[in-house]
Amino acid sequence: MSLKIGNLSLSVPIIQGGMGVGVSLSGLAAAVANEGGVGVISSAGLGLLYRNLSDSFPNSCIEGLKKEIRTAREKTKGIIGVNIMVAMTNFADMVKTSIAEKADIIFSGAGLPTDLPSFLQKDSKTKLVPIVSSVRAMKIILEKWKNNYDYIPDAIVVEGPKAGGHLGYKENQIDDEKFSLEEIIPEIVREVRIYEEMYKKSIPVFAGGGIYSGEDVARFMELGASGVQMGTRFVTTEECDADISFKNAYIQAKEGDIEIIKSPVGMPGRAIFNDFIKRTKEGKTQPKSCPFHCIKTCDISKSPYCIMLALYNAFKGNFDKGYAFAGVNAWRAEKIMTVKETINSIREEFQAAIVNRFAAPRLSLCFA
Repeated sequence: MSLKIGNLSLSVPIIQGGMGVGVSLSGLAAAVANEGGVGVISSAGLGLLYRNLSDSFPNSCIEGLKKEIRTAREKTKGIIGVNIMVAMTNFADMVKTSIAEKADIIFSGAGLPTDLPSFLQKDSKTKLVPIVSSVRAMKIILEKWKNNYDYIPDAIVVEGPKAGGHLGYKENQIDDEKFSLEEIIPEIVREVRIYEEMYKKSIPVFAGGGIYSGEDVARFMELGASGVQMGTRFVTTEECDADISFKNAYIQAKEGDIEIIKSPVGMPGRAIFNDFIKRTKEGKTQPKSCPFHCIKTCDISKSPYCIMLALYNAFKGNFDKGYAFAGVNAWRAEKIMTVKETINSIREEFQAAIVNRFAAPRLSLCFA
């Protein structure tokens, strides 16, 4: 019993979360795809990684994305997706490039991707999956897509407030149980079922944000999700594209080190506390200019640092000038494993949870 997104079959009900800058590229994405999940390349910050391919930041982003998708294709016959944030100033270029390169899926959040279907061509094979944090956002997207483009999402990712990186919540909502993933998933699943019946199309719902173990997977599938999105768990894998120092930051982190910070883009974010974050709080960092103009909502005159450079520095292992975004459970990482070992471990945790919970037998079939 494989899970489907359109005509794409997953033998493992896991979407690997897109993690920028540089944390999830072709290496990690291909490894996850080879194990039967959806491997996801993050398009954020590729212009920094591929500055040698073009004189301009926008063009180097495009060339970098082409190279990552093509490299992933050389490594796997599995499902490769691209995560593209609506808030990126080059959103349209990244979407067009992903479609032209025949990425299997585009995942899009950090804003409402209301015009995403407009970029598809008649012969496009790319599936479209919005990332939402509320029933309201899901309804807006679904109705806009249907009314304006006669297109229904191929799946929906629901990202809760325990995720790493930028969060689609206000600070006072992050610890409010009314906004927890456990509350949101059943609501959205109920609404999606109405649209599935109305339009005669399957729309699998994936739960994301704070999901770390196979027990978490089982719990959210019991709440109605078809599968999950996991990012943090895959950082401490051999195939993760970040520097070893980035991975070790997770392994060395304690539960109290993971905190909510104020990002220059105007959204709360979750990261592993370090000296760089301490200095930003003390007002000891200040960017001189904005070399990239990468995020629409970032105001250099009010920013204590450049978010793109901070994340890039961390990706390269330079934590004196950056920090690592991380989900709420990053502190649970104990060692670096391969992606295969990680997914096998999640599978074992999942099966143990099913036995312990006496859950419906159908759940045990979700890992083919």
